[in-house]
Amino acid sequence: MTPPAGRSRGPGRLSVLLALGGVLGGGVSALLGNVAGNLLSELSVQVLGSASVGVVVLGLLASFVVEWRRRRRGQPAEPDGTDAEAPAAAGTPTLPYQGTFTGRRDDVDAIVDALERKQAVAVVGRRAVGTSWYAIEAANRCRADFPDGQYHLDLRRGGRRQPPRQVLAALARILGTRPPASNRPDDLAEAADELRGQLDGRRILLVLDNVDDVAQVRPLLPPTTNSYRLLLAGTGALAALDAVGVVAHWIGEPDTDDAVELFAAAGAAAPAARPHRPDPRTDPAVRSIVELCGRQPRTVAELGRRTAQHGWRHADVLDALRRAVGTPPHQEIDASPATLLVTARDTAYHALSAEARRLWRLMSLTPAPVDRPTIAALADRRPDRVAALLDELAAGAFVVGAPGDRYEVRPLLGPYARLHLRDGEPVRRRVAAQARLTRHLARRAERHVASLAVTASVLDRDRRLPLDDDPYGWFDLHQELLLAVVKVPAGAAESLPRRVRRWWFRLAVALCGWLAHVERLDEWDEVCRTVLATPTADDRPEIAGWAHNELGVLRRRRHDPQGAATALTLAVAERGRRGTAQARMNLGLVLLDLGQLDDAVEHLELSRRHRSGADRAGHALTQLGLGAAQLARGEFEIAHHHLVRAANTFRSLGDARGYAAALTNLVLVHAELGEHLDAAQSWRAALREYESVADPTNRATALLNAGATLLGAAPGQARQAYEMLAESRRLREGGPATPGLGRTLLYLGDAAAALGDPDEARRHWVDAAAMCEAARDAEGQAEADARLTGVDAPADEPA
Repeated sequence: MTPPAGRSRGPGRLSVLLALGGVLGGGVSALLGNVAGNLLSELSVQVLGSASVGVVVLGLLASFVVEWRRRRRGQPAEPDGTDAEAPAAAGTPTLPYQGTFTGRRDDVDAIVDALERKQAVAVVGRRAVGTSWYAIEAANRCRADFPDGQYHLDLRRGGRRQPPRQVLAALARILGTRPPASNRPDDLAEAADELRGQLDGRRILLVLDNVDDVAQVRPLLPPTTNSYRLLLAGTGALAALDAVGVVAHWIGEPDTDDAVELFAAAGAAAPAARPHRPDPRTDPAVRSIVELCGRQPRTVAELGRRTAQHGWRHADVLDALRRAVGTPPHQEIDASPATLLVTARDTAYHALSAEARRLWRLMSLTPAPVDRPTIAALADRRPDRVAALLDELAAGAFVVGAPGDRYEVRPLLGPYARLHLRDGEPVRRRVAAQARLTRHLARRAERHVASLAVTASVLDRDRRLPLDDDPYGWFDLHQELLLAVVKVPAGAAESLPRRVRRWWFRLAVALCGWLAHVERLDEWDEVCRTVLATPTADDRPEIAGWAHNELGVLRRRRHDPQGAATALTLAVAERGRRGTAQARMNLGLVLLDLGQLDDAVEHLELSRRHRSGADRAGHALTQLGLGAAQLARGEFEIAHHHLVRAANTFRSLGDARGYAAALTNLVLVHAELGEHLDAAQSWRAALREYESVADPTNRATALLNAGATLLGAAPGQARQAYEMLAESRRLREGGPATPGLGRTLLYLGDAAAALGDPDEARRHWVDAAAMCEAARDAEGQAEADARLTGVDAPADEPA
């Protein structure tokens, strides 16, 4: 299944050195014999004979060195007295016979069937997958159908691609026609026409093997008659010949069963070190071995042969391969003979250019598809150069495309690529590539997460950050890559190199901002716990404080105020004075949920004092929290002051979400102060803002406040209030039990009662009592029970 290797130059060098030794020894001794007498002549013969022998010995040593280097490269030896490049005599069939083969006879049958129906067939696949073997096997199967001759020509003899002129000249020698006189297109076309004339009307099969470029065979296409057949075998470049009538048959890697059979057959043919070794066909370790080798036929066969020859245990080979693949790239391990053998036998990989090989190795660092800018940052190459290298890798079936103009290493070859990465890149270069990848992703994620909260115009004016049109789309497209880079395998985060760790933490912060924005709470929690597990969190308290702050906010969103208070207390204790501003604000909001109003106001005031004056958004959030706390304490004038300042700041920043939240709380303040017209203006403005903001939870709160205000200020608008409250309930349904849902059901019952439907009102109040009890809202439960008591009271008793 392997293409013929290049001819060894060892015998040629040996013959040249032997000839040189003979000429020097014989010629110089004859010269001295003519000048001196017999005695001097005999002496000279003895001396120069020794010199001649020395030259011969040097020639032998040189040939041994050449042979040793050839064996080290894994090149097969040529039989003595043969010339691998000698052309065949005219009219002599050159189709070689092959021995037995393993698996996939259906592919051979398909190729034979295509030759019966079509005039030109191409066997296409990546290098070393067996295209040459399948083409020759199919040609041997149908020898009887071509009585006028079957001819085989290797277009990659000696490992070097032959240009079109050499191809036509070799075919001319085989078929007895004139070779092209030069590389000019006219001479090539004339030689091709003469070849077609020789082939026309004759039942001849012409097998052109190892075709790397369409230009090598283009002068012969398309065939002119239906008598002879062309069978081509080569790389994916042959797929472009569909336009000229060539039928392509793709050859992929063998399946697992065939690969195991190939491993076992190669081992059975080799001299075994242990005569009673286990059968590879029944050993589950062998199935894992061939998968880690990418099911590449050449590699699998050689590994099976060496395993039997040296007596390696299958479990040991599997362990060595898994250790090389699974160990984080920044950690070094000793290479085993099995891993070195696997990387050395990858013919397709070694046929790539040096830059393409490097790019493919580095792409194994990316656990998910990546776009071209990320690949350029990973490889530290220009985007135009990366595009050309990706085309080369895609043509060789090393990478595959993904949606969004992204690429990834073929999943089958993923472990193979990591083996080459460990073999071909030292640790410092792997770490440098990891750092470039993480830095690039962190910077882009920070840009896009910032654009989620503020408008593009404000960013351009204040921060001068370029924005993409759709930050949500960028995160959705790259979420698999971002999560995989941040959620590193177990044990790898603890040993991340220092130059990677900084950018890794910044990427984690940006990713948590997006996960919080889109309410993906489970993944948010996982990222925070991954950060806490790193040694950096132990060494730098501010990082641990950030993680605990994130976990506190996460638990508050999950309606666990006690757990949130615990995490935020740790965050306040671990972060510095400036860093505690955000944690204290969040802790104040949690204490507000728990009804501890005085402590909540104290933490919010400390948060406002510790914030930087340049942090306008942070100050607005603190003002919003203070307004809500003062509203709960019944200090409506002070609450109005804080909420108005928060609303103005959010509006100047262009933060629609924060502006709408401030207006939502102002509705309640105006209602308590009896300013019903201002309350109506506030809830209308808040609902307008929520039309452009994807925030169903806070929109439901705004609808609740608006409906409750309408019921208290304008009972005649009970129908509008009922519709608002019904929409608020719809937005909250399907979630956990919350005080907001309980209050919504409570006021929905009030609206139904105002509309003259006491039965529906009673149902809503019963549901409100149960929901408030589940949410531990004692005040809401008491109000629902009071309404139910009033409805159930006897007619002669006052309600």
